Amino acid sequence: MGLIDFVKQAGQKIFGGESDEEKKGKLTKHVQSMNLPVENLGIAIDGETVTLTGLTDSVKNAEKIALALGNVEGVSKVNNKMRIKIKETPTPEKAEPAEKEATFYTVQKGDSLSKISQTQYDDPMKYKTIFEANQPMLKDPDEIYPGQVLRIPPEA
Repeated sequence: MGLIDFVKQAGQKIFGGESDEEKKGKLTKHVQSMNLPVENLGIAIDGETVTLTGLTDSVKNAEKIALALGNVEGVSKVNNKMRIKIKETPTPEKAEPAEKEATFYTVQKGDSLSKISQTQYDDPMKYKTIFEANQPMLKDPDEIYPGQVLRIPPEA
């Protein structure tokens, strides 16, 4: 998955003046509050970079966990080293297509989900796709802010 860049000054304010160890604890609680499936969550902090390890059930959830951490004020990069659980190997006729990774979009001043949807999918009404792809981080489709990084899933 790799390294994802974020805007350091944008994002949820969960830090005060804590040590890296205290920040790790707050970031861990932040991820746990999202109720995303993750096992053996590991968070390492090196300055403004957070390295993420653990095991989850899909690329989509690994991306959401990385975004949850990156959209925190004070974090400028997330090195996503999460692993995806290997599901039982189905027979060829029941095999699911490989899950595609999403792209990421940094919200600009004046953006709305419908405007982003227009530029990404040529259809402003697909804003719901972007909103759903960023839950539980987004609670309301009208509450996005400049500097926030959003997950843009591939078109189905």
